[in-house]
Amino acid sequence: MSPTKTHSSKDNLQVLYEDNHLIVVNKRPGDIVQGDKTGDMPLSEVVKEYIAEKYNKPGAVFLGVVHRLDRPTSGIVVFARTSKALARLNKMFSARETEKIYWAIVKNTPSQLEATLVHYLKRNPKQNKSYAHNKEVPDSKKAILHYKVLKQLKNYCLLEIVLETGRHHQIRSQLSAIGSPIKGDLKYGFDRSNADGSIHLHAKKLTLVHPVLKEEMVFETSTLDDPIWNACS
Repeated sequence: MSPTKTHSSKDNLQVLYEDNHLIVVNKRPGDIVQGDKTGDMPLSEVVKEYIAEKYNKPGAVFLGVVHRLDRPTSGIVVFARTSKALARLNKMFSARETEKIYWAIVKNTPSQLEATLVHYLKRNPKQNKSYAHNKEVPDSKKAILHYKVLKQLKNYCLLEIVLETGRHHQIRSQLSAIGSPIKGDLKYGFDRSNADGSIHLHAKKLTLVHPVLKEEMVFETSTLDDPIWNACS
């Protein structure tokens, strides 16, 4: 199933995996995972509609939001279908017992082709932005990620990123701090936005232990169909 740039609906939802305990989907850029002040229909409600229709469920469908992706990003999102699965997945994510791998297309190849970035992020709620500091500042949170350059293009390069912490706008803020903003990410220093409002950041791979079956599960999804991503795959 090749991803498109339209918003997800119950009819075009890209389901990577589903069982009685969880459902894993490929989020499109522009989808919002959980409701916010915009009032736009969140992905969580789209998934509920999909489940209600597919399984002919009358009444309210339970769906737990386990983690989030920023609105302009794409990639893997896991939802819990039972309260037991939600509690176990929440614990797993907060204890960092999952492995999250992202791909990002950035301008300005980092000086080191492989490195660990450590910053202290301070969130500004009014701007909905996080600022990366090299040293701890009041109300900041430590942020750690590991990156490596996978491919160099004429004007951009492809990074693979492994998140060690999960802070607000962490990847976007940390890459901007080293002078390598993500393509399309106007908020964090890229010079122009993408036409569709997306940024070139994709949650590509997620490894976790199934909350009930206790088996290790690996989910992976392809990037969007556009010339820059295609040049990297």
